[in-house]
Amino acid sequence: MNPLTNNRADGRYSACRSVLGDAAWAHLSAQCAKALVEHSLSAALLETGKNRLPEFLSELAHLEEIASVVEGGKSSRPKEISRPLVNPTIRIIELSWKNLASCLDPDQNISAVHPIQAVERVLLWYNPLTHRVSARPVCDEDLLVLKMVVEGISSEAVAAQGGLLVGAVDAAMFRAVAGGLVLTPPSRIRRDPDLFPRNNGTPEQYLSSPSFTLQWHITQTCDLHCKHCYDRSNRSQTTLDQALQILEDLRTFCKSKDVAGAVSFTGGNPLLHPAFTEIYRLAAERGFSTAILGNPAPEERITELITIQMPAFYQVSLEGLREHDDAIRGTGHFDRALAFLKVLKELDVSSMVMLTLTSMNIEQVLPLAEILRGKADVFHFNRLSMVGEGAQLKLPDTRHYRSFLESYLNAARTNPVMGIKDNLINIIRQDKGVSPFGGCTGNGCGAGFNFVSLLADGEVHACRKFPSLIGNIYHQSLAEIYDSDQAHRYRSGSAACRSCTLHPVCGGCFASAYSHDLNVFKDKDPFCFMRD
Repeated sequence: MNPLTNNRADGRYSACRSVLGDAAWAHLSAQCAKALVEHSLSAALLETGKNRLPEFLSELAHLEEIASVVEGGKSSRPKEISRPLVNPTIRIIELSWKNLASCLDPDQNISAVHPIQAVERVLLWYNPLTHRVSARPVCDEDLLVLKMVVEGISSEAVAAQGGLLVGAVDAAMFRAVAGGLVLTPPSRIRRDPDLFPRNNGTPEQYLSSPSFTLQWHITQTCDLHCKHCYDRSNRSQTTLDQALQILEDLRTFCKSKDVAGAVSFTGGNPLLHPAFTEIYRLAAERGFSTAILGNPAPEERITELITIQMPAFYQVSLEGLREHDDAIRGTGHFDRALAFLKVLKELDVSSMVMLTLTSMNIEQVLPLAEILRGKADVFHFNRLSMVGEGAQLKLPDTRHYRSFLESYLNAARTNPVMGIKDNLINIIRQDKGVSPFGGCTGNGCGAGFNFVSLLADGEVHACRKFPSLIGNIYHQSLAEIYDSDQAHRYRSGSAACRSCTLHPVCGGCFASAYSHDLNVFKDKDPFCFMRD
């Protein structure tokens, strides 16, 4: 049998074959037929010293043989994990040639790899997240994280001993978990199985969340006075000491739930808080992903924040075309926002534009999306919540809402800036036989589930778009608030949605039901067009 036609042997040494080319590989496989079948090509090459072959080929073959062993060990992963564990498939080998690990990457152009004769230790493991073997040179961070897990050393202890920020140590652990080097218990932010059954065909990924977001309104101060503002009340401003306590509480909560933490700073305008830079720094130092939901700002202000930590995104709002946006947000806002988007692009900050959908701007959404093509990274809309000053505006016509969504989705096919966010889009996807997406927050309605809104005076709401008080962080821990009966009511969704197969990725919108004077716990979103 010619090993060239032996798919198993040929696949095991795919990198070697790519390096040699088909003709040279066919010749070598004929010479080393027995070694290929026995999975010992590396030894055969060392023994025979094949002429005119790359000097590093035997080590590359050895690397692929170890990769095959790692692949075979994938079933050794424990079925249940109660604490962080080192991935049992990990292997570390020492090679005398550098840069060979990248040859195992199926997306790597091997002709661009240039092996160098020098000692290098390579880490190999089966990544359960990508379902393939990963390989890379060992780095100090890998060794530190593996030591922490094996010896049960806390992030706090490592930070204290090494003079590091505890957030930097946490971030290293998060990277190891994201890469599959460390196996952790599943997220404890999970849907109630009695209310969100797993047998309805919903992908498992939508029934739990790997992260938790604190949408933090740190100040009511704002340089705009928008006509649909949810809250212009006079609330006390978050102090620096309070901010530190909140961030420590958030870190404790996220660790207890085995999730990554994220902070979305907003207000008012969060940049107008006198201690915003320091609060932003404190969040970054604790390993949280940070985002900003604010107004256009000077370039030097954004540059200052980037030096602390690159924001995951910066969100600004536009309410339609120039005339309408300026009427809602103030004269000149439209042009200032477009100019600011250019600044964000030049600074390589991911930009998001949000529109509050009303009866007055629904016909401006698609034209605005065209203007934003190439200027923003993503464009979303939320339906108006008729609370605060927003009660003076009107929602779109519910009868025509589906046709609007259809038009939006059709335009989004050719305009990459247009994101999909409204939960009700999943009804259209289901009708067309398309798999669902994660909805508004990646898990349908995330109110009180994978995010909460924290106001400047300590009030915690399930969702900022309507009154949904679930506690006060100055009197309770975040864990106590999250595990309260009231928070559970919100993340359970409306009783009217319980029997719907799309419940885990939809649930409609509480704020929409509230705006129509409905009972958010009993009635469904009045815009829902799901057929019974």
